[in-house]
Amino acid sequence: MGPYAALVFVLLFSSSCDGGKVLVYPVDGSHWLNMKILVEALHSQGHEITVLRSSTSWYVAEVSPHYNSITITQEESQNIESQAFMTSFLKKSIEIRQYKSSPWSFFEFYRNLFNMIRENQQVVAKLVVSIFENKTLVKELRETGYDLFLTDPAFPGGVLLAHYLQLPLVFNVRWLFSGEAHFAIAPSPLSYVPQLFSHYSDKMDIFQRFSNMIYHSMMVYMYYYVSNPPYQAVCDKYFGHNVSTLSLIQGADLWLMRVDFTLEFPRPTMPNVVYIGGFQGKAPRPLASDLEEFVQSSGEHGVVVMTLGTLLSDLGPEISEIIASAFANIPQKVVWRHIGKRPVTLGNNTMLVEWLPQNDILGHPKTKLFVTHGGTNGLYEAIYHGVPVLGIPLIFDQPDNMVRMKARGVAEIVDVTTLDVDSLTSALKNILDPKKPYKQNMHKLSQLHRDKPMKPIESAVFWIEYVMRHKGAAHLRTESYKLPWYAYHCLDVMAVFLAFGLLITALVWVSCRCLIRRFIWTKKSASKSKSE
Repeated sequence: MGPYAALVFVLLFSSSCDGGKVLVYPVDGSHWLNMKILVEALHSQGHEITVLRSSTSWYVAEVSPHYNSITITQEESQNIESQAFMTSFLKKSIEIRQYKSSPWSFFEFYRNLFNMIRENQQVVAKLVVSIFENKTLVKELRETGYDLFLTDPAFPGGVLLAHYLQLPLVFNVRWLFSGEAHFAIAPSPLSYVPQLFSHYSDKMDIFQRFSNMIYHSMMVYMYYYVSNPPYQAVCDKYFGHNVSTLSLIQGADLWLMRVDFTLEFPRPTMPNVVYIGGFQGKAPRPLASDLEEFVQSSGEHGVVVMTLGTLLSDLGPEISEIIASAFANIPQKVVWRHIGKRPVTLGNNTMLVEWLPQNDILGHPKTKLFVTHGGTNGLYEAIYHGVPVLGIPLIFDQPDNMVRMKARGVAEIVDVTTLDVDSLTSALKNILDPKKPYKQNMHKLSQLHRDKPMKPIESAVFWIEYVMRHKGAAHLRTESYKLPWYAYHCLDVMAVFLAFGLLITALVWVSCRCLIRRFIWTKKSASKSKSE
């Protein structure tokens, strides 16, 4: 056993604790794919996991060898769980982006986004109320004696339930209902911390900083008038008017942040934030025989892999034909996860699949390029395996993710609204050109990402068990969230200084005025005495 292996062995054993009981409230979709990895890791350490799932859940299975489940009846599902809705939302988003230089497109983009978010938050808030009103379920949850509550606060139903049950709270987090998670807990200077949807890097000129403040203002508006009202109504009813959803979020014991500073821009952080970006990275498993045979047939040219995630795979026939034609123009073989009608222009070098083992094929030595929408999971898997990226960002955080990848010199971006065969072919050949530095840059980024004393998943398990052992981690949590906004920014202190300054100025002014009057009176008296 080498020194590194011995260190990991010691850390793992020193971090272990007696099997505890963990209550998990996940977010469905791709967020569950992240949570599932944590659930399986905790189960492997001997912990008893219970997952609260909705009856409309698409991803979260009711039966699993890694956890017990409690299914909550839900009449109305979230629209983000619908393939048809997401396809429609994507189509409208692309149409809006086609007029990106117009002021109309800016407000229409946010109107479209806010409507979608408002509907989802209302559905989740109703689900939380149904849990609170189910006295039998609440009694069962209280009597089970859970040691810890694990949730994703993007839809903060779990945050409210954890407070209701008074359990230590741990987040598996990147996004909140108010935007990027750091903005709620850590200082976030807008001079070099880009806000969501700004598409800026950490190097901004004065015009970009001005725009960054506008984007930040839209996120503030979203919190107060779109996302928070349904949850604040729940807080007011069950916790009192002095409790806000954001204060409950800020009071969490531990934040397992799904980012890594090999990708994320450097920024201020807090002691109870643990970075686990890329925790899904792992060695590839062998491919299925038919897929392996196709990959090996690529010869020295290698393979291009394309997938746009689970909910966004259908871009429509027009864009699909453009992509198929561009793939037919390159010598590489292509594995494309495609949903929808088979493109007429599809080349003999392209294999269409309805599902692909993303991590395993990205880790294959024949893979030369990853074409993706820019989802976080896929990007970190590409970084882990050292595969350059061509991004076709579509919605949500994907354009911002790709800006970060491009800033690292490991990716290029093509705009789906202006996509044509020539521009896409040129972008593909540019990144695949061995003379270009994309592969070398990504290899270096992969080395930086992997060079850690503990694997991200091991770090996540250690800190979850840390919170369980100590019944929380209040000593790591700043008390700033308990301060009113004016105290947080020291506006009250500045007001006192200003008052003192004005008082001193007034005293000096009055004193000077009195002295001047006395001098004038004395001079007049002396003149009068002389004349007499």
